[in-house]
Amino acid sequence: MATAAKAGQRRGQGARDRILAAADRLFARQGITATGMEQVAEEAPVSKRTLYAHFRTKSELVLAHLRALASSGNTLEGALTREDLPPRERILRLFDLPVTDAGAGAVRGCPFLDAAAEFPDPEDPIHVCAREQKLLMVRLVTALVTELGCAGPAALAEQLVTLADGAAGRAMVLNDPDYGRFARAAAEILLDRALAGNSTATGAKAG
Repeated sequence: MATAAKAGQRRGQGARDRILAAADRLFARQGITATGMEQVAEEAPVSKRTLYAHFRTKSELVLAHLRALASSGNTLEGALTREDLPPRERILRLFDLPVTDAGAGAVRGCPFLDAAAEFPDPEDPIHVCAREQKLLMVRLVTALVTELGCAGPAALAEQLVTLADGAAGRAMVLNDPDYGRFARAAAEILLDRALAGNSTATGAKAG
């Protein structure tokens, strides 16, 4: 009996994973609002009964999708917590834009910005989730530029994430996976100036 229960749990978890993978492909390919729950069930593939057993509403599915993306490391913010990279390189990895497998090499851009645009009500749970991810992004960058010793870390972090989000949006529109190189060059200038500014300020205090 216990073995059968465990097998059922594994099958259930497999169905949930397939649903989330299918939603990810469809949302990336055609957007969230244009994707119906029946399409997700067919893409998974699972029965509609199974789909609704895991996600009672489309909103629940979208939220689970965004949270899975956030924890996957396959987003703009993913590199910011990579301990195998030095702080400066983590920041510059913001400009390496992910390519989705939903289309023929299509550039995805930022799914959190896309979700917020499709659900513009700032109180909508989906918009709130996207906003929280963008706020986390700036907190992570602020911590990294502080670690680097940059002058004005809070303002610098906002400038860097604005560059990253803007590059992601333009890369998606232009379908240019290498578009981030322009924003990366600007980010390097900002970092160098902030480091030079902090060195000047430190030298002045010492004098």
